[in-house]
Amino acid sequence: MAARLKDKYSKEIVPALKEKFQYKSIMQVPKITKISINRGIGNAVADKKLVDIGVDELTIIAGQKAVQTKAKNSISNFKLREGMPIGARVTLRGEKMYEFLDRLVTIALPRVRDFKGISDKGFDGRGNYTLGVKEQIIFPEISIDKIKSIAGMDITFVTTASTDEESLELLKGFGLPFANLKK
Repeated sequence: MAARLKDKYSKEIVPALKEKFQYKSIMQVPKITKISINRGIGNAVADKKLVDIGVDELTIIAGQKAVQTKAKNSISNFKLREGMPIGARVTLRGEKMYEFLDRLVTIALPRVRDFKGISDKGFDGRGNYTLGVKEQIIFPEISIDKIKSIAGMDITFVTTASTDEESLELLKGFGLPFANLKK
């Protein structure tokens, strides 16, 4: 399944981007280097088990072991101390990255309620794109009966593109359904 997107990249996306942006070499064509999935668990301050549940869910979604994230600073208003576990994250590269991207585009995003496409405002100016997902139940691997609470996550696509326009074309080539495109 992951080989499908890899083939699509080399056979369709690279020639299209090379022609559009007038690259001299195919090595200049941008590519996705990694996909990082991050999930903050706000209620983890009160209940430590929520972090373990979040790590388990992220591991199931990504197909790779997720790790806990710990607080860098102490914030007394939130009863948060430095070093406390407050979230989960996982970074995907290579085959697992392409497999996750394929599942995200073909299965998960169409399951979002009232889906009209993803926003094109998540670019950071350096060619990376972050997409926020409001609920983890859009992924078919998560059983709705077993979850205790609905939680979202941030999915960041790190690319070698130097501009947001190049990155947008690259991600559109992979099939990400952008909604309000500027033309």
